[in-house]
Amino acid sequence: MAAPDLSAAGSDRDLASVAEARALARRAKTAQAPLAELSQEQIDAIVGAMASAVRPHAESLARMAVEETGYGVVADKVQKNLFASTRVYEFIAPMRTVGVVRRLEDRKIIEIAEPFGVVAAIVPSTNPTSTAIYKALIALKARCPIVISPHPSAARSITRTVEILAEAAARAGAPEGSIGWMTQVTLEGTQELMRQREVAVILATGGMGLVRAAYSAGKPAYGVGPGNAPCYVEASADVAKAASDIITGKTFDNGVLCSSPNSVVADQAIAEALRQALVAKGAYFLSDAESDQLARALVTPQRLPNPAFVGKSARFIAEQVGIRVPDGTRALIAPLKGVGREFPLSIEKLAPVLSWYTVSDWREGCERCIQILRYGGMGHTMSIHSRNEEVILQFGLKKPAFRICVNTPTTHGSIGLTTGLDPALTLGCGGWGGNITSDNISPRHLLNIKRLAYELRPASQAGTPSAAAMAAASPGSTMSHPKDISAQTLADRIDQFLASRGFRPEAGRSDVPAVPASSTSPTAPSPSAASTSLPQASPEVPAEFVCEDDVRAAIRAGRRILLGERTIVTPSARELGDGAKVFVDAGWPR
Repeated sequence: MAAPDLSAAGSDRDLASVAEARALARRAKTAQAPLAELSQEQIDAIVGAMASAVRPHAESLARMAVEETGYGVVADKVQKNLFASTRVYEFIAPMRTVGVVRRLEDRKIIEIAEPFGVVAAIVPSTNPTSTAIYKALIALKARCPIVISPHPSAARSITRTVEILAEAAARAGAPEGSIGWMTQVTLEGTQELMRQREVAVILATGGMGLVRAAYSAGKPAYGVGPGNAPCYVEASADVAKAASDIITGKTFDNGVLCSSPNSVVADQAIAEALRQALVAKGAYFLSDAESDQLARALVTPQRLPNPAFVGKSARFIAEQVGIRVPDGTRALIAPLKGVGREFPLSIEKLAPVLSWYTVSDWREGCERCIQILRYGGMGHTMSIHSRNEEVILQFGLKKPAFRICVNTPTTHGSIGLTTGLDPALTLGCGGWGGNITSDNISPRHLLNIKRLAYELRPASQAGTPSAAAMAAASPGSTMSHPKDISAQTLADRIDQFLASRGFRPEAGRSDVPAVPASSTSPTAPSPSAASTSLPQASPEVPAEFVCEDDVRAAIRAGRRILLGERTIVTPSARELGDGAKVFVDAGWPR
């Protein structure tokens, strides 16, 4: 008997998935116009019915998600399902998303909401049911039809969640096709969905590859970058609360949220007290040998978390790796001396595993947190535990993270569960993270706003003399008519004015525009030098840090980036740089 042709079977699945994606996008498009015509009261009734229908299923859906994926904790997934169906719903319920949404009386502007259009929503396996609830609610609240692409390993639990939501929406009056979902899920089908012309905007939650695919689909997209959140504990902190918050955040759903804490950065003055407090809360500090043992198993050669350990408990991970830990161990902590490829456990781990750093003061702590964020968490989330308001403010000013949670767990604070941030399960990372927004995503991000703008001041008509000209022509005016000023006098006055602003012409040149005086300083390259210098193919000094923006700049300039033994390269930069062949190693083992 001939062996089955697996490649042909895979091709058939891809074709079926692509066909389904096209059909669902067209179906959603037919629902767009009637959905957009519903009143605010009708939309609110539909969204309220969806939230009420899915809320009683919070536990069964959580249990189904854990059984299907093997990720996380049932009780914590119940809490996330209730967060999406209750807290998020309560936040969006009073929002006006139909018709006139705001009047700016002093500026005589009226703002009117228009739905973005069909939403393609990618739902991950780590937070499957809660993300599906959240994305469906905010889409329908904005009067946008939605098509959901489930992660293949969580398709059953996501499908059941969306079925409940769709049935409730239909009973409440939602047009047919307002909520759709793929049942034949492949990467090719998901990519086809994102590229469909009927799709207006993409909500992408998943790995970096998927997020990049969303941004490459030629549509507006809200993606989510990686987390790798550091937790800084300053000398004035309430150490006991800081320890409790860190363990609570790290163990919540076994660390699968992207805003889960990944590193502890402790001031030397309180480091030992914090260590003891963490142990009291269930942390186990690994020896150097145990840390190396764990790193080899937990981190892949691509510097990604091993899927076999994602969302698993600390005890399970320790047992699988061969590390003996005490009963009651809730988190594993690995003391590290640095950040980067030579310190594998400094990545985002998606499991109850933390790295540990000790610093002399808040300034050194500030730099260490920046290093951690650069190695895979730019723009996302961090926390600071402190009672020194000046230090807290400095962290807010200096850190490349758009959610800085103060004296609260990063996991809970970032999504708005324990803070005043907008409740959401999609967290933008802004320009630092390659995202279009730094906001927590809500129905507002799925609306376009058009504006009625009334005249405040009349436009001047052609031929009407300007105020300056009228003043010059008035009797007794001291202004001279331009024809009375010689060319040399006018040039001298211009030179005087520019000189007062720090500008002067280049020496010996009267035929070129004035340039800033600072540009002729010894440290600034002359224009001729800049134009004749060429990018160095093999720079002599290795880079200290390399992020994705650095690689893109190198590609544009046609130059190479020298990597030394201590160079820190973010995972996204490594992927892009390796593909473009811009890295030059300085002879150190990788």
